[in-house]
Amino acid sequence: MNARTASTEVSVPLGEDFPEIRDSVRRICADFPGAYWRDLDEREAYPTEFVNALTQAGYLAALIPEEYGGAGLPLRPAGVVLEECHAAGCYAAAAHAQMYTMGSVLRHGSPEQKARYLPRIASGELRLQAFGVSEPTTGTDTTKLKTRAVRDGDHYVINGQKVWTSRALHSDLMLLLVRTTPLERVTKKTEGLSVFLVDIRESLGKGLEIRPLKAMINHNTTEVFIENLRVPAENLIGGEGKGFRCILDSMNAERILVSHESIGDARWFTRTASKYACERIVFDRPIGQNQGIQFPIARAYAEMQAADMMLRKAAALYQAGLPCGEDANLAKLLSADAAWHAAEACMQTHGGFGYAREYDVERRWREARIQQIAPVSTNLILAYIGEHVLGMPRSY
Repeated sequence: MNARTASTEVSVPLGEDFPEIRDSVRRICADFPGAYWRDLDEREAYPTEFVNALTQAGYLAALIPEEYGGAGLPLRPAGVVLEECHAAGCYAAAAHAQMYTMGSVLRHGSPEQKARYLPRIASGELRLQAFGVSEPTTGTDTTKLKTRAVRDGDHYVINGQKVWTSRALHSDLMLLLVRTTPLERVTKKTEGLSVFLVDIRESLGKGLEIRPLKAMINHNTTEVFIENLRVPAENLIGGEGKGFRCILDSMNAERILVSHESIGDARWFTRTASKYACERIVFDRPIGQNQGIQFPIARAYAEMQAADMMLRKAAALYQAGLPCGEDANLAKLLSADAAWHAAEACMQTHGGFGYAREYDVERRWREARIQQIAPVSTNLILAYIGEHVLGMPRSY
């Protein structure tokens, strides 16, 4: 069924849905004010206490079925958790991967793999926070990645390198995308890729090396070096050569989930900017009385509301099992733009004080910028829309 040409019974919630979840997340976030995040940013440290609080509340197991110890929630309430974290000034990106990496394991993992790992992930005994896909020389050209796995008895021997593998130093497990069949030997370039669940604890120093990668924001990202790493064949997810489909199934969920973070960011920026514009007096009047200050904030709010509606639609289609590639990509594009425009308006409203760390604006401004690039570049989304939605020639 085509979601664009057929009438469906999909329901899109309006207003503040899932109020109990929102209130609960707000209470958790109240224990982690700006000073907590400024300290972490200064030390480039991981928000262990914040992640533990979300884990203990069961929110990082939101999408894990109840039979494995999770909450078994739909995608929308899981996204609401992330949105409220960011709206409160916290940074859920430190933990969000555990939500969307679940898609690959849930949809393509064997019953044995699910029984072995999911209950311990749900309880917090294990962290699955790392997703090794990007490489230094291939970037978003995923099908040309060079990390290679070769079968050797009941193991695979893996060699290669990954970059921008966030949270690998703070995770017990990592999903790793590799090539099991060389590109020149496949009919379609999406064939021959495979996904492995790598136990980082057992692999460090035995063919796996992880190095911190300093960046503009405290994203706890790393470079991963792999040399003759032996991974049990039983850790293969979804069958050899079927890895591209495994990660593709997670991409729509990933884009919908992280779009909630952008909506949360936009809410924080517009609220913070509006409050400051009312309080800051220059030339004997609040600066919010000036249209040059007021209008960019108002426009950012309008963009946020429009992006939020697109996001709610994408989440509803995903949950109904209907095609949602266009909607998920549009939601990611629009929410990232809304967050960035709100960040710019907030920074401009604060003027010089926007640069002062105590106001948290400059830190959150830096954090919001990443959504234009990761987990997918806005340019790549535009290419997808141009080709797959509008029918224009492939641009790359």
